[in-house]
Amino acid sequence: MINRRDFLKIAGVSIMSGLGSVSALNVIKDNILEASEYLPPSGAITAKRWGMVIDVSKFKTDENFKKVIDACHRIHNVPDLGNPKDEIKWIWTDTFKHTFPGQETEHMPEALEHKPFVLLCNHCENPPCVRVCPTKATFKTKEGITQMDYHRCIGCRFCMAACPFGARSFNWKDPQHFIKEENKEYPTRTKGVVEKCNFCIERLAKGLMPACVEVSNGAIVFGDMNDPNSDVRKILSSHYAIRRKNELGTRPSVYYIIGGNENA
Repeated sequence: MINRRDFLKIAGVSIMSGLGSVSALNVIKDNILEASEYLPPSGAITAKRWGMVIDVSKFKTDENFKKVIDACHRIHNVPDLGNPKDEIKWIWTDTFKHTFPGQETEHMPEALEHKPFVLLCNHCENPPCVRVCPTKATFKTKEGITQMDYHRCIGCRFCMAACPFGARSFNWKDPQHFIKEENKEYPTRTKGVVEKCNFCIERLAKGLMPACVEVSNGAIVFGDMNDPNSDVRKILSSHYAIRRKNELGTRPSVYYIIGGNENA
């Protein structure tokens, strides 16, 4: 028997925003509101479980970082509010100490200690943000992407508190007033909602790689973690890589190769 509350949830089902041509409806499953899976369109790039590998040694200049960040933010209409306090970010950089707290040593190379690291949503296998979202605006797709329905977001920021990686931003101001050049192919957000990296799911639906991967010149690799013949699996099988705060058990899908020659 579906109670009145669940009935109202079904009645209020919404089309998921932010996927371009990809959409999903919400259904009651085991008395929990969840996102149903969708059939990818013809020509889409598919995987059983998406994952990413970032080779730190291949980011050598500030321009390397800027290209990756700008490509992501431009395509997804990420606003530039002009100050760190209100910053909205999908991809950003930070130091080793803040990226991998507790893993630094007194004898680690100085170049690595002060080197910027590219950060984004880790699309965890066990995402705490999904568990705490009261409206199921944050959900996990079958392919392992932690996705958002901006129309469902009520701005409670529980997901921000639950995320141990600081991967989410809250729109305190109307973001549409701070977009320099709007990409009409991707929806803008509204004041009072949370947003974050989506692994470019809308580009995957069109047969394209994520924007950051496309402009990184091989520094960022993306693929199916369940396919031993995929590029990400081949790289991980031949290089030592670490994940952020792995001890928390969220099982991030983003890996970092840090063993390269930083001075090469």
